Amino acid sequence: MAKNCHNDYKMKFSVDEEFPDLSQHNNHMAKVLTKDIYSKLRGKSTPSGFTVDDVIQTGVDNPGHPFIMTVGCVAGDEESYEVFKELLDPIISDRHGGYKPTDKHKTDLNFENLKGGDDLDPNYVLSSRVRTGRSIKGFTLPPHNSRGERRAIEKLSIEALASLDGEFKGKYYPLEGMTNEEQEQLIADHFLFDKPVSPLLTCAGMARDWPDGRGIWHNENKTFLVWVNEEDHLRVISMQKGGNMKEVFKRFCVGLQRIEEIFKKHNHGFMWNEHLGYILTCPSNLGTGLRGGVHVKLPKLSTHAKFEEILTRLRLQKRGTGGVDTASVGGVFDISNADRLGSSEVYQVQLVVDGVKLMVEMEKKLEKGESIDGMIPAQK
Repeated sequence: MAKNCHNDYKMKFSVDEEFPDLSQHNNHMAKVLTKDIYSKLRGKSTPSGFTVDDVIQTGVDNPGHPFIMTVGCVAGDEESYEVFKELLDPIISDRHGGYKPTDKHKTDLNFENLKGGDDLDPNYVLSSRVRTGRSIKGFTLPPHNSRGERRAIEKLSIEALASLDGEFKGKYYPLEGMTNEEQEQLIADHFLFDKPVSPLLTCAGMARDWPDGRGIWHNENKTFLVWVNEEDHLRVISMQKGGNMKEVFKRFCVGLQRIEEIFKKHNHGFMWNEHLGYILTCPSNLGTGLRGGVHVKLPKLSTHAKFEEILTRLRLQKRGTGGVDTASVGGVFDISNADRLGSSEVYQVQLVVDGVKLMVEMEKKLEKGESIDGMIPAQK
């Protein structure tokens, strides 16, 4: 094990003296962490020096919300999930519907396996997008990386993205040194990401040295976007107006595979293993890290008594179009897959395609004043 001198210093204090007060907390970490687990793990650190106190700090500082269960921990590097698995395995199981330490994750980025998706009614489906995160092997993760590492990740990313051609030809915009015109255009396109203000992220160390080493790349058509060094090393987004999820998913798969090929030539593939799939900073994103979503108009269905039950049965979740915790405007919702770990990219996007198609049919029935009771789906 690597030495962490600050961690050694803490060993002068007993477990009781160091154990955090989690009595007011509602997050997955607080639910799992016991004095016994803390005692076993507190002397350990990963090869890069990440400790269990680093893992849990954001969950200690953010008790959570009475009605919203946050995760309450982060990984600092690829090895965190192995070194601290006595804590992280139960958290992963809790967060991902009973996913077991022996389970194997499925990966499928073959867009040809998606059935349909090019026939969502554009009168109802306003836009479609698929996003994921990727971590680059050989570097620590954003809660833990140094300025030099972050800059090296940015340099590698710029080189990789600059070599893309065809529909993926694009430009990189560093957050530092961006012109006012560029900034205004990126804001107008809804592409710009700001310095994290959420304490869940800042307490995890993700806003350090901002905006050093951060940036945004997008293709000329503005349908394929990469964020560099935000919550993950890379956030990759494919999107377009209308309901052609098939096209969006194809671009997502092809673009991701092209980017990974280039990183591999530099001896830096993406972090992945057969148990957890793609390794990302937050345990909630493990597996595919994928959120496939559409903005869809459902003014009638969204006020139906069974709307929440329908979403649950279809394994989907809703947000307002402004993102997490925002309200719907004009009956327009952002509907996306609820699962990340244990099922493949194709399967998760298929759930969105099939589920949204059914909900649009339900909306049309309700517009005619007809009942949808016979259309309520079985649990997926």
